[in-house]
Amino acid sequence: MPKKNDAKTVATKHALLNAVQHGGMASEGVVVGKVLGESPEMKKDMKALVADVKAAVSEVNSWPTEKQDAEMKRLKIDIDEGKAPEKEEGELPPLPNATPGKVVMRMAPYPSGPLHIGNARMAILNDEYVRRYKGILFLVYDDTIGSEEKKLIPEGYALVREGLQWLGVKFGKELYKSDRLEIFYKHAEELLKKKLAYVCLCSADELRTNREAATECLHRGQTAAENLKLWKKMMDGGFKEGEAVVRLKTDMKYPNPAFRDRVLLRVSDREHVRVGHKYHVWPMLEFSWAVDDHELGMTHILRGKDLVMEDLMETFIWEKLGWNKPEFLHYGLLRLAEAKLSKSKSRAAIEAGAFAGWEDPRTWSLQSLRRRGIRPEAIRRFVLSMGLSLSDVTVPADIFYAENRKIIDSDARRYFAVFNPVKISIEDVPAKLAKTKDVVVPAHPENKKLGERKIPLNLGAVYVERHDLENLHGRRIGLMNLFSVELGDNVKFSSEEIEMSDQKTQWVSEPNVSITVVMPDGESRSAVAEPDIAKAKVDDVVQLVRFGFCRVDKAGKDMVLYFAHK
Repeated sequence: MPKKNDAKTVATKHALLNAVQHGGMASEGVVVGKVLGESPEMKKDMKALVADVKAAVSEVNSWPTEKQDAEMKRLKIDIDEGKAPEKEEGELPPLPNATPGKVVMRMAPYPSGPLHIGNARMAILNDEYVRRYKGILFLVYDDTIGSEEKKLIPEGYALVREGLQWLGVKFGKELYKSDRLEIFYKHAEELLKKKLAYVCLCSADELRTNREAATECLHRGQTAAENLKLWKKMMDGGFKEGEAVVRLKTDMKYPNPAFRDRVLLRVSDREHVRVGHKYHVWPMLEFSWAVDDHELGMTHILRGKDLVMEDLMETFIWEKLGWNKPEFLHYGLLRLAEAKLSKSKSRAAIEAGAFAGWEDPRTWSLQSLRRRGIRPEAIRRFVLSMGLSLSDVTVPADIFYAENRKIIDSDARRYFAVFNPVKISIEDVPAKLAKTKDVVVPAHPENKKLGERKIPLNLGAVYVERHDLENLHGRRIGLMNLFSVELGDNVKFSSEEIEMSDQKTQWVSEPNVSITVVMPDGESRSAVAEPDIAKAKVDDVVQLVRFGFCRVDKAGKDMVLYFAHK
């Protein structure tokens, strides 16, 4: 075989393994996760890796099962190798100028809804560093007034807190920006008195035009007394929204127009979910953080690399006011290809009744992942496996799911379920087998502690997947844990032995139970399942054979499960 680190070779090996273990068809996402589990260095070029995996899976899936088996033997791949070796978590670089016991960091979620999978990286990285250095982590809700499009919601605070606690993120103090307005006002007045800022009455269009032209407006030259008079009028409600702002004096010739005399505070009379109409003036986020990172004693600030402007603003203000500068650390954007992350769109869908609340799987919130059976330690492992890279990376969700699979697989009981059932009657079954009333099989192929399960068998009423019956017409297939049959106009017994080359399929007989599985796209799928599944309890994670892992959301009659992943 070629070298181990040959991406195409490793992809082909795992495509073969995955195909042989799942009825001849490999999954691209699963194979990507397996390849990275064996060769984590390949994540440096995800685009090339995904292309190699796609080609390998396409080729392997085009082979008949006989050729797949032959290739497994030729390449000396052990079918029991199914689990990729455990990979070490990505190593986080040390914090610069950090003293154990003295590190202070913060999380700054905006409570417009629950945290989603994208926010988890921020929370977990902060938590990991604080644990490492035995420091303090603050939870500070960034609940300034926000925009019309990005609204705070009353339940947002509790949803954020709940998500962090589920992730195992430990925070010391819990603070609200909306409780700290007087502190921001004090420092705004200090900047105005020192003529480091001014009250600007330009319209939004005038402000934009002057910035682009690097032209100072007439308000920039106002005296401190004039600015303080206008500031008092702002505070007293004498201006409407958009009529007056406080701007920081930077450099109107700065290369980036966005940094030229940026806005620090603005007028807003919109109702706030916590403090109502108590305040007329609200700080912009970068000003509130320039103040709070000083006031709260932050030593290290961890944020996305897209927030460079916030870095510039904070640093500029700290230097002007003679404050110490904390250390900045940055990370790139980490996306899951399948996840569409937008709290505002999710909220609109919930309000319209299109989504069934924040636990709807389409929100990708932490609450929705919990409902699907994703374990918080899987999210942590996934985040840490990606390290603290500045590169923006988009990876298939199956790389994330691979971490969850490692945690839940060994304790998940297996059950047969048929989603598009067709009833068949099996003919010519030998007398000794025809007497079988129940098929007793292990509840798990490896974990014997889970015991056995009993599947009723009625040879005149066996249910199989319609696509198996139609697509494999004229072929021999193996009814898993039972025997093989020939599919034709009549279904006939073939052999007690199920050969490696036989296509395998799950089955359900009578009696059975009806179940509903809610999928990640919000659709519900109905199936008939073996009756032992009714013994599962709420929050149990089970595996529906040849379908995937699911969490039990409603047990007993009218059973409902949420699909986690394959």
